[in-house]
Amino acid sequence: MFSLAQFGVLSALATALTSVLSALLLLALTQQLWSLRWSLTRDKDSSLPLPNGSMGWPLVGETFHWLFQGSNFHISRRERHGNVFKTHLLGKPVIRVTGAENIRKILLGEHSLVCTQWPQSTRIILGPNTLVNSIGDLHKRKRKILAKVFSRGALESYLPRLQDVVKSEIAKWCSEPGAIDVYSAAKSLTFRIAVRVLLGLRLEEERIVYLAQIFEQLMNNLFSLPIDAPLSGLRKGIKAREILHANMEKIIEEKMERQQSEEEEYHDAFDNMLSSAKEHGQELSIQELKETAVELIFAAHSTTASASTSLVLQLLRHPAVVEKARVELEAEGLGYEPHGSNSPSGVATQKEEDAADTETTCLLNGGCHNHHNHSDEDGFPRSQSHVPYLSLDKLTQLRYIDCVVKEVLRFLPPVSGGYRTALQTFELDGYQIPKGWSVMYSIRDTHETAAVFQSPELFNPDRFGPDQEESRSSRFSYVPFGGGVRSCVGKELAQIILKTLAVEVIGTCRWTLATENFPKMQTVPIVHPVNGLHVHFTYKYPL
Repeated sequence: MFSLAQFGVLSALATALTSVLSALLLLALTQQLWSLRWSLTRDKDSSLPLPNGSMGWPLVGETFHWLFQGSNFHISRRERHGNVFKTHLLGKPVIRVTGAENIRKILLGEHSLVCTQWPQSTRIILGPNTLVNSIGDLHKRKRKILAKVFSRGALESYLPRLQDVVKSEIAKWCSEPGAIDVYSAAKSLTFRIAVRVLLGLRLEEERIVYLAQIFEQLMNNLFSLPIDAPLSGLRKGIKAREILHANMEKIIEEKMERQQSEEEEYHDAFDNMLSSAKEHGQELSIQELKETAVELIFAAHSTTASASTSLVLQLLRHPAVVEKARVELEAEGLGYEPHGSNSPSGVATQKEEDAADTETTCLLNGGCHNHHNHSDEDGFPRSQSHVPYLSLDKLTQLRYIDCVVKEVLRFLPPVSGGYRTALQTFELDGYQIPKGWSVMYSIRDTHETAAVFQSPELFNPDRFGPDQEESRSSRFSYVPFGGGVRSCVGKELAQIILKTLAVEVIGTCRWTLATENFPKMQTVPIVHPVNGLHVHFTYKYPL
């Protein structure tokens, strides 16, 4: 016989078990109803089925799986469902697409089959007047205005200032006695390029650091659930945007006054945009100008910082690539080889690391004058780069450097893909893509699976050399900057930044990995090293 106490325990356990089972059944029922809800949205005028896949859980879909699993999320589902599958991310039903032919249909179908559609949180935070959020004729007008901003003549004028910023930042890297986090340093570099070169601003260091932190807050919340609530990612992103807009308004007013006086010889990207708008008979409101200023920073910042970090990572991994690039720099008159150099490539030998350690020890003990105590009048480390000012023609002549940059962008494209919305129901791989659904085409997956690339898992810059040029046979197998009328308007600037960084780093620096192993790479929302990429930098030939 059970005692009263034992009966009470059993009764409580039964009640708890019943509650758990009821909750599980309710969850399962809710998930089934959620899946049914999206199945019913298929276009009944089309005989084609919806793609395979899962819509996840009510409201959140598979968003948390996507954020936590990174590239494994798409790889596992592509292996299970094929090159076209459905999911639910960031509050929207999404068709994920891989493959050159599928991407070609999407990119060339802009304005007819599809239109651009960034996640709702991105559209809200960046604002309605930005290029990424414009469609149709408005998008065409904005691209016409920005054509002058990224014209060859404009890019040529930006290059000296851009190279100055690169030299200055590398000087900071080489002056650090310890390791630097390359990803953080690259974000600082690209933010300063955006502020100094594109917006033409000379700000105090404290102000630059503050604005960079605010911009980082905006970027961290750009891809978040579209829920405007206290402490939500969307609310944090909006707050960061408002602070940036408040700072930009005063800066814009000063630039407008200066442009009217026509006293400045140098015209930055913002100046070129204002004059281009006038030439096209358009008057931009202060709100449009604020949003465009932030978008210019957005265009030059995170993706280029990601690619810059990936560039340094691949140089660390592949000394033979560094040596081949160094030989090219020598041949083009950009090298510097004093007598007695022990290591031809930038990857330091143990003997040279020991010598650098000795120099640092001397510095900490107050003696042994060396390159670490070279500073300019502002107290910042002075650049000791021997590389002369570059021109676009000179960068074009660096064919192997160009191959290295292209392979970095193939191997680790900063952005995993692009978003579109179906304007009408159409077919991909035998499935219907219903009108109104989001379509995300995958850059990374396409690069990894394209048949035109031999051994795509290997980092091989020579695949883009004149003897191979593997991407020629299939235009849409290599799309780091997208394609069609929506291709990245600043892609030439991004490549100039990467090539300039490669020339300066390979030509003037030695570097060693500060950790035992190379970091793993996270791919969401952009490619970056988990816990950073920590590297020791020193100048090869201190002045």
